[in-house]
Amino acid sequence: MATPLTALPPVALLLPVAILVALLPRRSGHALGVLASGAAVAWTWVVPAGAHLQTTFLGFKAVLFNVDEFSRLMGLIFGIIGVAAVLYSYASEAEGIQTGFALSYVATSYGAVFAGDWLTLLFFWELMAVTSTLLVWHYGGKAVRAGFRYALLHGIGGTLLMAAILQTYVAKGTFLFGSVPGGPETVGITPGLPAALAAVGIGVNVGFIGLHAWLPDTYPRPHIAASVFLCVFTTKTGVYGMYRAFPAGNEAIAYMGGGMAVFGATFALFQNDMRRLLSYHIQSQVGYMVAGVGIGTALSQAGAFAHVFNHILYKGLLFMTAGVVVYRTGQESLKKLGGLAREMPITAAAFTVAALSIAGFPGFNGFVSKGIVIAGSHYDFAKGPLPVAGFGTLEWLLYLGGVGTFMSFIKFGYYAFFHGDYDGSVADANRGQTVAMLSVAALCVAYGVFDSALFAILPFDVTDGNVVSHVYTTYTVDHIVEGVALAVAGLIGFVVTKRPLSRLGRVPDIDSLYNPGIFYATRALVVGVTDLYAAVDRAVVRGTVALGDIVREPNEAAQKLWNNQVGPDESSHPLRAGIGFSILVLVVFVALALLALG
Repeated sequence: MATPLTALPPVALLLPVAILVALLPRRSGHALGVLASGAAVAWTWVVPAGAHLQTTFLGFKAVLFNVDEFSRLMGLIFGIIGVAAVLYSYASEAEGIQTGFALSYVATSYGAVFAGDWLTLLFFWELMAVTSTLLVWHYGGKAVRAGFRYALLHGIGGTLLMAAILQTYVAKGTFLFGSVPGGPETVGITPGLPAALAAVGIGVNVGFIGLHAWLPDTYPRPHIAASVFLCVFTTKTGVYGMYRAFPAGNEAIAYMGGGMAVFGATFALFQNDMRRLLSYHIQSQVGYMVAGVGIGTALSQAGAFAHVFNHILYKGLLFMTAGVVVYRTGQESLKKLGGLAREMPITAAAFTVAALSIAGFPGFNGFVSKGIVIAGSHYDFAKGPLPVAGFGTLEWLLYLGGVGTFMSFIKFGYYAFFHGDYDGSVADANRGQTVAMLSVAALCVAYGVFDSALFAILPFDVTDGNVVSHVYTTYTVDHIVEGVALAVAGLIGFVVTKRPLSRLGRVPDIDSLYNPGIFYATRALVVGVTDLYAAVDRAVVRGTVALGDIVREPNEAAQKLWNNQVGPDESSHPLRAGIGFSILVLVVFVALALLALG
């Protein structure tokens, strides 16, 4: 039985700490942030499973702290990366108030993943959008405009999710998740329109194709330490929300995940801005997670959450290494770098570990989790419209995404670290950055080599034939050959495309269409509403003046009307328009009165 202390959600600790970090001196504030993030890891590990803090919120039954294997995994990895990210923030000269905003973002993400009902999840979901927007805005400059677009899109997504939740409440009579005491018999969002609204609303957070442009638009803009936080929480909380909405899976969502894997990797390959490249790869890697959730079996969903865990590690590490390059050189573009491995061997080594992890090379954590998702697509999902050589359509999409990932990170490493020479001398990562990066890099290797450590925290045991449809073994000959083959294909692909890619300018994404479209549509709406208001205002004023004339001088007004004499300046005299408007108002009033009486 949980004690009152351990039954409190981590958000209760992290939110006050976030305020203190912003107010305390920078050194002590960041030290407190590291301790609080570490405490959140321990707290998540020891708290018993179950629905804690059952209460009434706004008159509805709510569970403010629900612990199951899904939320526990999310809490563990959120805290682990929180420790590294706060240390990295301090070493990268982030202000205390920025790290305070970042920790409030971490706290609200904890609140969302430990919610036991839709109302609580939505509450923290919206707070998460607010705190992450503040984190972006704090940097100023170009980040402000990007932050506005970020906030707008996440506001729309949250509104759609809220509509889906309200319709689900109407159908089920409760906001509780199906897994908590007193919850509904059927889990997830109600099928039909609510499910469609939820998919699109959550799709904003996870970066569905067409809803994704906020991601590469926002994450390269703020402080390098802010990007480490931003790359973790919104999209992964979105994957968690997608599972809660569709616990039995959904075919369309699975295919969307496969499309995201290919689309994100392709657009990443087009980028020269380091953080923009990494941002597109968030979409690509989240595609594997979304596909796993969409397949909907124990094997695929275990793979999805294994990939959530691993992705947070190697993606955080990738943003750290890119941040160190920016911190030391002041350059964001790969075209202005080169040969940094000689100047920055620690950063280059950390990048290499992260790149091999995200690409899924044997011996690194991405190989483990990506393999589980691909196995789920092979054994548990329909072959689809374009099966080739015994592999299904979704499976091929995931393989293509893997090849694109290898190509992208060969490009990143080649131009930043291993090709050419950097003009001038540059220092490597400082002590704090080095500790943060190497600690995360060690975890990427550890979870790749000792896969049982990862399996132990997954929501489903992938090694138990009674739980999953196909027992998963990481290091088989077929899996290793598959991983190496993807690497070779990626290397060949980069060599073939290297020259045309080097000549490529910025490739427009969908935001090049909807940004000006929204701008001009909004301007037209504002102008239209303003002009309509002005026209109505003029008509009302003219009508009022005309009625006043009639009351004061009825004979003269009637004579003017009879003779159609409205003075020397017809366009400015209110009589004709005013009487017409008055007659119209009278007719409408009489009609409404007759309808009411009838």
